[in-house]
Amino acid sequence: MTRTRTRVAPPDQACVAAVDLARAAALELAWPGEPGEHLGVESEGDRVVTHYFACQDRAYRGWRWAITVTRASRAKIVTVSEAVLLPGSGALLAPEWLPWSERLRPGDLGVGDLLPTADDDDRLEPGFAETSDDGDTQMIFEYGLGRARVLSAAGRDRAARRWHSGEHGPHTPIAHAAPAQCSTCGFFLPLAGVMRLEFGVCANEYAPDDGKVVSADHGCGAHSEAAVMPPPVEQASPILDDMGFDLIEDEAGSVDESASEELGHS
Repeated sequence: MTRTRTRVAPPDQACVAAVDLARAAALELAWPGEPGEHLGVESEGDRVVTHYFACQDRAYRGWRWAITVTRASRAKIVTVSEAVLLPGSGALLAPEWLPWSERLRPGDLGVGDLLPTADDDDRLEPGFAETSDDGDTQMIFEYGLGRARVLSAAGRDRAARRWHSGEHGPHTPIAHAAPAQCSTCGFFLPLAGVMRLEFGVCANEYAPDDGKVVSADHGCGAHSEAAVMPPPVEQASPILDDMGFDLIEDEAGSVDESASEELGHS
């Protein structure tokens, strides 16, 4: 097997020596500041060299000025071909651009906003081809009443995973401390269709999940069958005997008999 070796042209010495020319071009771009030290050169091809200068602008730390110079074949005059500001190692860069549909997060949609759905959104499928719970395709489209698109199997799967792993699923502190699961609660309204066995809506106005979709294995302290707290024990009133009396000795150790006689005792 024959290996082809790529010939790397040595840097053109006239272009390498054109440091002052490259710095003058960088100075025009860096105005009102000045380019920093010369960081080196890089050969880009035959008679093409790029000079690098440090960028001293505090807003572009880690960046560098790249000035590419060249000369024509058999010519002695070197000219500037390109001048740009490029990021170096450790440079602060903006995050990769994403289309708005990928930047959108739950809760971003406000009053009056419209969120168009792509025609090829895999979360949806045509309404006349809705998949039933047993996996069969049903022709159920009704003119004037049917929906143009319905949730596909992929859309249902994504929703199920999102709901089950969220704050209304089983992996939350309130669910771990609950006396029982939502599936056994009288306030649990199961969803229709294929989601019925896994999710429902909480209908307990005193529960933190009221009106929200919860997983069947979620739970909270407002369970309909939670143990009833025993009523507090009322303290009995003290019993006062106002019919009898006690004889009290005086300091000398004698009992005052007059008090006993006045009360009718001998």
